[in-house]
Amino acid sequence: MIEEWLFKITAVGIPAILAITLHEAAHGWVASKLGDDTALRLGRVTFNPLRHIDPFGTIILPALMYFTTGFVFGWAKPVPVNFGRLRNPRRDMVWVALAGPGSNLILAVVSAWIWGMLPNAAGMGDMWVKAMLEVSILANVVLMVFNLIPLPPLDGGRVAVGILPRALALPLARMEQYGILVLIGVLFLLPLLGREIGVDLNVFGWIMGPLVDWALDLIAALTGNS
Repeated sequence: MIEEWLFKITAVGIPAILAITLHEAAHGWVASKLGDDTALRLGRVTFNPLRHIDPFGTIILPALMYFTTGFVFGWAKPVPVNFGRLRNPRRDMVWVALAGPGSNLILAVVSAWIWGMLPNAAGMGDMWVKAMLEVSILANVVLMVFNLIPLPPLDGGRVAVGILPRALALPLARMEQYGILVLIGVLFLLPLLGREIGVDLNVFGWIMGPLVDWALDLIAALTGNS
């Protein structure tokens, strides 16, 4: 029983924390290359997960949700970026925002490639490595797709603010302070209301499901895996 519990914790936890760590470090690294070294000076451009972990959002909440609902949701400490210090703030904000999801795409592709190179799992160690790689693929794809939703403060919201005409970008940027509340409502409150009235209101699933499936199919095609 303990071995099974440890298997699940490590096979899920290690790749999930790695995905979040790389995501946040990528934001800071790209920002440092484009003129803002705030994250670099604060030690946030690092693969050390302890520098990025939010105790509640990265560990406690995801663990509770995984073992009670099977659904995982969480966050890391946001990497500080002073967009005003970027050489071209509006354009460079887009590249800084895309760095996080881009790092997740790379990690998902690498994980899928390694998975395809490994022999069929025979012992417990082989099964553990395969399971970690499978979680890594899925966790990175979900993190990538989720963060590309065009709603501030998600990365996709910042991309949208950077590329939309100012007449549309400014109202969207003002939504940042309410973005988390909107996400909580869509993620949790709407599905709960739907269950009460007998209607499927899992809007998040409607949007995320097809996009995640498409991304997984693309990665499978790129790496030659079924």
